[in-house]
Amino acid sequence: MRTPDRDPADPSPWPTISEWLHARLREHIDVPAWIAQERFVYESGAPVRAADAYRPHTFVWFHRELREEAPVPGEIHVVHRDERLVVIDKPAFLSTIPRGRHVQQSVVVRMRAQLGLPELSPMHRLDRVTSGLLVLTTERRWRGAYQSMFQAGTVDKVYHALAPVRRDLALPVTVRNHLTKRRGSMQAEVVPDAPVNAQTRIELERAIGDLGVYRLSPRTGRTHQLRMHLHGLGIPIVGDPLYPTDLDVAIDDFRTPLQLLARELSFTDPIDGSARRFESVRELPLQAAEGAGSAGVTRVA
Repeated sequence: MRTPDRDPADPSPWPTISEWLHARLREHIDVPAWIAQERFVYESGAPVRAADAYRPHTFVWFHRELREEAPVPGEIHVVHRDERLVVIDKPAFLSTIPRGRHVQQSVVVRMRAQLGLPELSPMHRLDRVTSGLLVLTTERRWRGAYQSMFQAGTVDKVYHALAPVRRDLALPVTVRNHLTKRRGSMQAEVVPDAPVNAQTRIELERAIGDLGVYRLSPRTGRTHQLRMHLHGLGIPIVGDPLYPTDLDVAIDDFRTPLQLLARELSFTDPIDGSARRFESVRELPLQAAEGAGSAGVTRVA
């Protein structure tokens, strides 16, 4: 969890971190007992103390009893590893970070354990149902430079998507609109006449019968942006459980992977100025049975 900004009208709503935790979690757990048991920790690993002053933008982690999680099928391919970076190619249905009902079944938890890198952290996110490339830093000291690069939009990303072919749709096309996702809603929505905050260039690379493999080049990174932009063009991505209709798919139903792949990443390294470029080892269409029955890590030479 991350502590929020202070409200300018009420700059000190929580004098201490423990009071913020109590306000946030009191209906679910015994916060004072958990603090006494040192189950709340900061990003550094240091335990949260009851008297610690409240600080905005502070990450707090907590240890809890974990419910059994269904193993996510498919392998995590390590496509690159060096002193600063690990680039992996993740399967569909695997969360980037621990959240909600996905803790052990997340890239961060799996890879920290399997690579022996306790400070490994993702520099950007992929939706749980999206497959493909994810960049992580090996140690805390490298995070700032690489996070700033992603936040500034200086990373070139290419996705591939499998979706219906519309013969009347003139391509390539660049979709520009304003997207928002409201808390508690599964689907994002377009806000008409609002300033543009989402932009994607869409090209058709090849046809596979009535379907096409589309090349998507996003210039922004809004939640569900690529899924929304193809849906808005009348060509929703194959296997999408949310667009155009929320199918309410069970969380452990891995039969129908979303046909969306983070295919390429390229950028100028902010530390040494070198040109970096990475490609996914996966191809569309993604198969439902990929790695079924076992989850692991493979090294790609």
